[in-house]
Amino acid sequence: VQLVESGGGLVQPGGSLRLSCAASGFTFSRYDMKWFRQAPEKERELVAIIGGAGRYKHLEPSVKGRFTISRDNDKNTVTLQMDSLKPEDTAVYYCSTQNYWGQGTQVTVSS
Repeated sequence: VQLVESGGGLVQPGGSLRLSCAASGFTFSRYDMKWFRQAPEKERELVAIIGGAGRYKHLEPSVKGRFTISRDNDKNTVTLQMDSLKPEDTAVYYCSTQNYWGQGTQVTVSS
C-alpha cells in the first residue's frame, strides 16, 4: 500500500488549498479513506472520512462547512478541499486507510 499526499503549502487566513492523496497497492473503492492532521506539540486528530463508494462522508466539527472531502475511484485519489482557512488549521495533513499512512503534507496558514 502506498499513499502519497500533495497540495500543501503556505496560505493566508481565509484562503484555500486542495490536498490530494494518490493511493495504490489495494482495491481503492473497497475502503474508507481518512484525512488526519497533526499540529506542532499536539496529538494527531481526525479531520474527515469518506466511504468507499463516496456516499458516506464525515467531517469533524472544527472543519465542517469549510472543508470538503471527495474521492475519484477511477483515479484512486482522495481530495480534501480546504476553504476559509484559519491559523489553527496549520498542521501536517496525512492521508490514511486501514492501518496505512502517507508521509504527510505541511499546511501553514499565516499572514
